[in-house]
Amino acid sequence: MSKCKKDLSEKERERLLIRRASGANASQLAHMEKMLQETKGLLEKKTETDSERKACGDTMVSDLEQKVQRSKRDRRNSLHRTQLLESQMKTVRGELVGTLDHLEELRNILRRSQQKSEEREAAMQKLAEGLR
Repeated sequence: MSKCKKDLSEKERERLLIRRASGANASQLAHMEKMLQETKGLLEKKTETDSERKACGDTMVSDLEQKVQRSKRDRRNSLHRTQLLESQMKTVRGELVGTLDHLEELRNILRRSQQKSEEREAAMQKLAEGLR
């Protein structure tokens, strides 16, 4: 009985640790989604700013060509960063799914342990009554 309670409390501690870890992963996922939105917003703002300016003269054309090149580089970098963040989000989501599956498994183990404990306790009561 004592061993079952000890096993039960160990499983409960494991469950709490996993729950905390999944909370941290969810928080990290929300942060990454926010960063992704900010990056997309900056990319759109940069694109709008560059497209609104007009060229005047050779110097302006040259300046604009440089800005276009910079904008393309920024866009490539932003897209790469977006892809990286999306990949990290998928990883975190996968970890959350794994954690939830593990929690489900632990809950099932806990239920089985409780059921066995109750059965053993009932058997012990029957034995005690039989010895009287």
